[in-house]
Amino acid sequence: MKILFIGDIVGSPGRQLVADHLADIVAQGGADLVVANGENAAAGFGITPRLAEELLAQGIDVLTGGNHIWDRKELLDYIPGEPRLLRPANFPEGTPGWGVYVGTARIGVRYAVINLQGRVFMGSIDDPFRAADRVLGALGADVKVILVDFHAETTSEKQALGWHLDGRVSAVLGTHTHVPTADERILPGGTAYITDVGMTGPHDGVIGMDRAAVLRRFLDGMPARFEVASGNAQMNCVWIEVDSSTGRAISIERRRYRGES
Repeated sequence: MKILFIGDIVGSPGRQLVADHLADIVAQGGADLVVANGENAAAGFGITPRLAEELLAQGIDVLTGGNHIWDRKELLDYIPGEPRLLRPANFPEGTPGWGVYVGTARIGVRYAVINLQGRVFMGSIDDPFRAADRVLGALGADVKVILVDFHAETTSEKQALGWHLDGRVSAVLGTHTHVPTADERILPGGTAYITDVGMTGPHDGVIGMDRAAVLRRFLDGMPARFEVASGNAQMNCVWIEVDSSTGRAISIERRRYRGES
């Protein structure tokens, strides 16, 4: 089973990359499942119901979230009715929406996508390690292919969760920093791992934002309005191949697709 996981989609440049190129990438690579982090799709902060529906209609099977998932208030009424748009599973009990999605891939294989958020240098939230244990304990034995999007700030927390889940999930894929790391590997128990997939959007800014405003903020310390950058649009993603009978990863490969500048 071949899985394409797309790093954080940032603003209209990221969405345009998906609209223009995803169908060809999926066809050429033979993806059986496509997952993307979409929490920055709306001008870099949050996602709206309209944008979620557009991305799902363009061939993404599951959208994951993170610390910006609630930035657009209209999502509060929408997310309980769209299980393919996830928010982190370790939000407190009673939070709207879903932290895990269980579906059937195009080749008939059952799979699960779990969304978790880190706690180090991020907002207060429940323990992602124990939340992962709870979610895995509730999955049916027929679900072998399990993908985890861990939306976290620090490399240490991401690596720790990778080791915690090694042999129990097919992949632990880090998101949030928007900068791809070069540490993709298969852990001893058969779990594919990478600290951060990177982002899908404009790479001539600072993690997707217009660099002039970011530089002013660093130079004078005054508040600045951040807007999505333009230019050098790239899709950072990983291809993962999984043995669908065992759920063990066979390979993981970083890829970068470029759009028009």
